[in-house]
Order: sequence, then C-alpha cells, then structure tokens
Amino acid sequence: MIASAETQAVATLNLDSADDPEIWVDPNDSRRALIYATDKKAGLYVYDIEGKQKQFLPVGPMNNVDLRSGLKIAGLPDTVIAASDRVKGGAALFTLDAATLQTAPSGFVAIPASEAYGFCMGVTRDNRLSLIMVGKDGDVTQSVLTVENGQPKATIVRQFAVGSQSEGCVADDVSGRLYIAEENVALWQYGLDPASGNTRTAVESLPSQKLVADIEGLTLLRDGVKTYLIASSQGDSAFAVWRVEGATPVYQGRFSVYPGNGVDAVTGTDGVAALGGAVGPYANGVVVMQDDSDTDGETPAAASQRQNFKIVDWNTIKAALKIE
Repeated sequence: MIASAETQAVATLNLDSADDPEIWVDPNDSRRALIYATDKKAGLYVYDIEGKQKQFLPVGPMNNVDLRSGLKIAGLPDTVIAASDRVKGGAALFTLDAATLQTAPSGFVAIPASEAYGFCMGVTRDNRLSLIMVGKDGDVTQSVLTVENGQPKATIVRQFAVGSQSEGCVADDVSGRLYIAEENVALWQYGLDPASGNTRTAVESLPSQKLVADIEGLTLLRDGVKTYLIASSQGDSAFAVWRVEGATPVYQGRFSVYPGNGVDAVTGTDGVAALGGAVGPYANGVVVMQDDSDTDGETPAAASQRQNFKIVDWNTIKAALKIE
C-alpha cells in the first residue's frame, strides 16, 4: 500500500536515530492531532498530523515514547507523555497544554533496567497508570506513576525476564493484556495486572512467515468493538496484524508500504503507532511507522542518511487486507 503523508526527517543524520512514534488526538476536535516521535540521539519531536514539525525538545536520547490521555487519576494531568531515557536510566515525562498544543518536560523517574530501551504505558483495572520499561537484555520493570509533594514517583510493582533482547511493547487497557516483542524469539502476550507475574503465551514464534526477525514496534488500534495488534517485521520491512479483543489472537494478514503519492517506501521499519477513530483527515484511524531511509526527505543530505516517519490511512490497510 501507499502512505498518505510523511513527517519531516529528524535532524540526526547518518546514524540509527529515528525510532518510535505515538499519536494524540483532541477528543473534542479530531482535527487537532499530534505525532510524537523519538530521535534516540537527541530528543523528542512533535509533528502535526500532516507531518510538519511543530516542536523539538532537546532532552537527550529518547528511545520509545508512549502516552495516555483522558486520565482520571488523582494527582496526574489529563495527558501523560513519557519516553525511555537511555542515558539517565528511566522515563522522561512530558505534559501537553491542550489549548496551545505545546509540550513541555515535566520530570523524570528512574526505573531499573539493563538499559532503558523499550517502553509503554497502561492503565490497570484499579485505575493506576503503569510505566513498563523493557530493558535491552529482556528484563522488564513495571512501575506505578504517582505524584508526591509535587514530584513524580515510580513505585515498582513487578519485575520479570522475557529471555533475550526485547524492545517493542504495548498495553491493552481494555483487555488487561501486555504484549512484548522478544526480537529474535517471539511476540509474547502477558497480563497487564502485576499479579499475573511472568505467565505468558506466544502470539507468534520465530521462525515465521508472519514475522521476520527482528520483531520491533508494537501498537494497538481500536476500530469499533474490534481491537487490532500491529507488529513491525523489520527483517522484511513489513507489518503483521491480528485481531486481539477475543480469547485468542486471530491473524489478519501482512502489509508493506510502497512508494507513491510522492512518499518513498518504508524500509527497515522500527517503531509503529496507531490510533483508531477520526484523526485529522483520517476518518477511521491512522498508522504511523518509522522509516530508516527517507529517500524523498526534506533535508539536502544524501537520502541514505535521513530517517523519518510515514503516515498511512487505516482504511487503506483495511482494504488491502480485506478487513470488514
């Protein structure tokens, strides 16, 4: 399929820089939407839904970013944005001023890990915001975020080992499931509730025709009553899709993003984010993914040096996979 748009390239060139995106939309006005994206050498980018850079926060090497909006948790703002900080060893926190669409740093919490690498957030059924740090060696630390005396605090509630290098993770607040990508082994499903411990089942194990190592970014998209899990298959620059609202995952197919509409193909894909419902011009949802070679980018440097993020209409993916 073909992307609808792309972001401006990140400024860091000729390095493994662009990594992971996330999407925010104003619940009262779907025309107001933002894409957050990490430059793991420099900081956090904020783009509008057309891919134009709105902000850059030079906060240092951010690897994975996630957010939760519409929170009703005492002491926390309505929207919490956080990213794994590989240098400081924890999560950098940010707040969004919904009126101005300006994002600002709001603190840091240390979280133990072999290296702060993969990261995602989830709201547990007892209405607590979890920060889930996936260390590069596959160690996972789940903490609860609170604010004490005006300062953020992360309290560890669970630690377990995946087994080997892992990064991508995403939490399903509705089903209470947590998905983690062990890059060369399997896509795993855990429970989001800390009491579930390290119990897991494999959504897909390698070697596989659905996922080619490395398994990288993971994201969820809700389309009405249906929930879709999307995993990036870095080994062949593709994405695999499952329906996951039921008792067991149901495979839906694979897709790749080819050149067209003046936008180049997605290659060596890493992070991926999705959001269902109306998001800017996308009536039913949008998927944003990292591209490791932005051959139609906006900077004058050689194309092989640029990295950015592609924006794909969910309706285009549904049509290609014949999803009803």
